[in-house]
Amino acid sequence: MIGGLFLFITGLTLFLFGMIKLSAHMQGLFSGKIRGYIRLSVKKPIYGLFLGIISTILFQSSSATTLLTVSIVSAGLISFFHSLGIILGADIGTTLTAQLVVWKVTNISPVIVFLGGVLFFVGKEKWKSIGEAVLYFGLIFYGLSLIGDATAPVKENEIFVRFFQKAQNPFIGIGIGLIFTAIVQASAIPIGIAIILGQQGLISLEGALPIVLGANIGTTATAIIGSIVTNINGKRSAFSHVLFKLLGVIVCLIFLPVFLSLLRQLSPDIAQQIAFGHFILNILITVIFMFLLRPVSLFVEKIIPGTDQVLPLWPEFLNEKCLATPGEALTCVKKELGREIVLTQKMLNTSLSLIHEFKPAKQRDIAYIELVVDNVQTEITQYLWNVSCNQLTPVLSKKLFAFSSIVYDIERIGDRSTNIIELAESKHKRNAVFSEPAIAELKEIGDLVMKNLDDAVMLIEQRDGKKIQDVFERHLHIVVAIKAATEKHLVRFYEKVCHAEAGPIFVDMLVNLERISDHCLLIAEHIKNMDE
Repeated sequence: MIGGLFLFITGLTLFLFGMIKLSAHMQGLFSGKIRGYIRLSVKKPIYGLFLGIISTILFQSSSATTLLTVSIVSAGLISFFHSLGIILGADIGTTLTAQLVVWKVTNISPVIVFLGGVLFFVGKEKWKSIGEAVLYFGLIFYGLSLIGDATAPVKENEIFVRFFQKAQNPFIGIGIGLIFTAIVQASAIPIGIAIILGQQGLISLEGALPIVLGANIGTTATAIIGSIVTNINGKRSAFSHVLFKLLGVIVCLIFLPVFLSLLRQLSPDIAQQIAFGHFILNILITVIFMFLLRPVSLFVEKIIPGTDQVLPLWPEFLNEKCLATPGEALTCVKKELGREIVLTQKMLNTSLSLIHEFKPAKQRDIAYIELVVDNVQTEITQYLWNVSCNQLTPVLSKKLFAFSSIVYDIERIGDRSTNIIELAESKHKRNAVFSEPAIAELKEIGDLVMKNLDDAVMLIEQRDGKKIQDVFERHLHIVVAIKAATEKHLVRFYEKVCHAEAGPIFVDMLVNLERISDHCLLIAEHIKNMDE
């Protein structure tokens, strides 16, 4: 009995480890392409549906896809309405795992783990990465295989067999599936266990289907927990996920006898019936709501009122029609540069606030804003290249080269702001404490750098000789202040006033602030020289 319990726990651990690592690994592989996929998903809800399906198949976790979607919505990269299709697709994609269990992929899971391990340890670069993904994929099903081995001996337990084989109150099964899924945050586990029990003849369809229904509700727990620290749109997406699942389960319960009869007609095998039940439930939810997304979104917006700005992932002002007229095209670029630098202004302001009070949710939001900044830089650079293909006057040529440099400086300001957030995270995780003088110095220098960036934002909108001079003078003040702060830090360090683990973080923050001011100075210089 004790051995079986430990085997069950080991299988559960391997499953969760494999699922979490595979999800993180695949998100890392596709992070560079995600902007293109998001762009496609917002064109039509059906594209979002397919994105949700494919993402969940790759991540092997609908919870990961849904949580990622809630985070992206919270960051403002897509609207709440456009997130609904992705969420519905995630629920369909997760049904593949159950079907693979029915096909007894668990039996060959040791082979999959072995092949993945060989590629990971022997392969190079691309093959090593593929091997890592295969290894995690194999661990998911090897964990389920161990769970199956752990539950096999209960065939001899009459109480257990009687409990699962006889038709139970469906609400008990729903409660089991809901609670188990909410705890482990993976609906594939209770559904996979139900399928394995079905293969062993230990559970009836009447006993298994409610567990599947409960697991589908329980899978919303991840998004609900994640939405606690999101904005209004993130909360709306998480609530919609719960709404979809609840209404789908209610419909299935109302027509439960018909549903059970349909599943028995589709297959004589209980395990396959359970997998079909999971699949049909989510197809039913999609069919019901796919054509009602607009009314549903309006309904949810009334329940959770408020407004949140959607942050366009793509340029708003780069009009392709203006490329034929270089002067107008560069005016478009100027407007887009203004939008881009405002985003970095928000990034720096947030990064400075996180130094003293670190919040992972804000860090995540800034990571998505950086994605926008990087994307806009790429688009502006390509647009400027297209402009350069025209015949340009000396004045327009100077402006084009200035804009080409400014777009790089703005992107680097975003990168440096992200570096500061990462340092703030390191400070938080290490429980590093800055001394009172260090906090005061960081605030003084941070405020000066913020003012330089504020002026750079205004300079892109309109050239102002006084502001250009202010940036130059303020930058000199910043350089002197950083040098003095570094020297004072060394004195405090040797006097044991500063903690050893806080020192490198403090100095690195100063370095990044100085580099941000450098880029503000360069922007001011480009604008000054552009009109001379």
